[in-house]
Parts: sequence; structure tokens; C-alpha cells
Amino acid sequence: MELQRVLHMSGGEGDTSYAKNSSYQKLVLTKVKPVLEQCIQELLRTNLPYDEKCIRVADLGCSSGPNTLLTVSDIIQSIDKVSQEMDNEFALPTIQVFLNDLFENDFNTVIKSLPSFYRKLEKENGSKIGSCLIADSFYGRLFPEQSVHFLHSSYSLHWLSQVPSGLVTESGISANKGSIYSSKASPPAIQKAYLDQFTKDFTTFLRMHSEELVSHGRILLTFMCKGDEFDGPNILDLLEVAINDLVVEGSLEEEKLDSFNVPIYAPSVEEVRHIIEEERSFEIVYVETFKLRHDAGFCIDDNQLGSHSQVRFCDEHVRAAHVASFVRAAWEPILASHFGEAIIADLFHRFAKNAATPLRMGKGFFNNLIISLAKKPHKADM
Repeated sequence: MELQRVLHMSGGEGDTSYAKNSSYQKLVLTKVKPVLEQCIQELLRTNLPYDEKCIRVADLGCSSGPNTLLTVSDIIQSIDKVSQEMDNEFALPTIQVFLNDLFENDFNTVIKSLPSFYRKLEKENGSKIGSCLIADSFYGRLFPEQSVHFLHSSYSLHWLSQVPSGLVTESGISANKGSIYSSKASPPAIQKAYLDQFTKDFTTFLRMHSEELVSHGRILLTFMCKGDEFDGPNILDLLEVAINDLVVEGSLEEEKLDSFNVPIYAPSVEEVRHIIEEERSFEIVYVETFKLRHDAGFCIDDNQLGSHSQVRFCDEHVRAAHVASFVRAAWEPILASHFGEAIIADLFHRFAKNAATPLRMGKGFFNNLIISLAKKPHKADM
């Protein structure tokens, strides 16, 4: 399987698209917004020369749909807010925004939304903000050395660049039989293989982008992290059970399950700290973890679900169907590529049934990590 070809959200604007099923991710961005504002404030107050003509920011793993420009809007509003607080000590610069994701991301939905985005900026801010230029790029080295001020990435870095090696024994048997990721029940060798791949990927990410950032430039990252034993089954556990049920019933070949390992890893906070300290390009400025229920995004999808008072009376099956919809929007391309399109509807029907039980019991959480990094200055800059 060519990972970069299938590792993307469901495109378009249909009922099963990521654009229509990303309210949970919107909630994550809302949760992170105060930290983002603090990052921008510190960047402008302490490190940006007053004669700087252009502030360059990038959103790595921007995906598609309405959330893509939400972060861009928050960054622009933060720059405007700080400039007002500083009594216009420096002229408002041009803001250049780079949107980056893998090749198959649906950039068309992003580009089509730009005209309305610019109109919204003009309506809300008038002539108070500088020019805003947006461009998109692809995975890999993106920018010239010391050219970018701020990098943002939300819900991308838990995706690995490839499925870890060593998941199949020398005799060709899956070492992670019956499982699709590195779970708590996986053998130690599987857990090590996933951690090794995450360490390699995250180290490369830090090293590559430290070269692109200006001195004292900032990075703000949000991604999934390890939970605890009281959280109940996570999304991958529920997906794994649904796939195993199809195997037991004969609707799916066991070999198909055993050859499927998802390129995703939720690290612990300690693992992330260790990698950053070992790579040595960045200082950790801020760390926070937070939990959100699987159905947390249900309450902010006002167009479809009405007021919060209505939401409270929805039973767990309605909420589980909502969870299944946004998980399908994120996972359908990679699942369909491996198992075929024919099982997708049945698979997520089963997923919804499985998800209802932990929701009824008050369990089922996403565990998230927010981490803010500042690039360490070169000796010549000190």
C-alpha cells in the first residue's frame, strides 16, 4: 500500500466527507486557541523586529474543510490584537500563510473557500490588518533556512510516515495478530517498533523545521497522546473489534486483518519530552494534556443538532452514530484501500453499535497533548 496515496481525509463536501464531519477537530482547535494566542503574543513582543515586512506562518497537516482556515483566522486575529495592545509600535506586516498536507488532501475545498474567507477578514477587521497571502505546499522540506516565524500543526503528528518495520515474523506470520495498532495488549516488540518509528519521524520533523524557523521562532503542536486504563476503549479499539467481528462472521479474510497495521502512534508526554530534549533544537515553553469524550464534537455542530439542551436528551446510539460519521470521514480512504469499498458501510454500522456502550457508561476519551516550542538561538544570535 502506498501510504501517501491513501493517508488523507475523505474529500469533497458530501455527507461522509471530512468537511461535513470534523466538528470534533474544531473543538480541539477551540481548546488550543488560548495557547496559540499566547505563542503569537510572545513571538511578537520579544522576538520580531519592528521593521519586519512579512510574518510567515505555516499549518502543517492542514487537512481540508472549514477547520483549515479557522486556525489561519485565529493567527491573524492574534496578530491584530497584539498590535493594538502595543499601540502600533510597529507597522502591521504582510501575513504569508502556507497550508501543507500530503498529496491527496482535497486542497480544492480549501482554495474554493478563500474568497469568502478574505471577505470575512475584511468585514471583521476592515483595514486594520496587513495583507494576508495564502499558498499551499506538499510534504517534505518546505521553506528556505530561517524564513518562517511560526509553525502550527493540529492532529497530524500522531500519523506516522510509514507502517513500522518488524511487524511480521521471519516465517511471515503477523507479530500483532488480531490487532491493527500498538495497543496496551500488543507484544513489547510491537510497541517498540511503533515507538521507534514515531521517534524517527518526530526527530526528523524537529530537525527539519528548526532549520526553517527564524531565531526564537515558535512551534505549536496538538496531537493525540496515551491515555490511562480508566478511559475505556479508544477509537482504534472500537474499529479493531468491528473488523474482527467481520472476520469471525466470514465477511472478511483473516489474512486481510493480520496484514493491516495503521500508521498511527499516540505517545506519552514523557516520550515526547525525551525526543525533544535529545534533538536539542527547541526549548519546551508550555505543555498541557486534556481529555475530550468521543462525542464531544456533537455539541458544537449547531447546524445539524440544534441547541445544547436538545443534545443532552439524545441517547447514546444517536451520539455513537455521530462518532462513527467523523471517524469514517478520517479513516475511510485507508480502510477502503486495504479491505475494499464493499465493507465500509457495514463496518461503521458495527462501529457505531460498539461505541454506544462506553458512551452510555460515561467512558471513551481522546487524550490530547498541547506543546509549545521555542527555537533555541544560535550562538551568533546570543
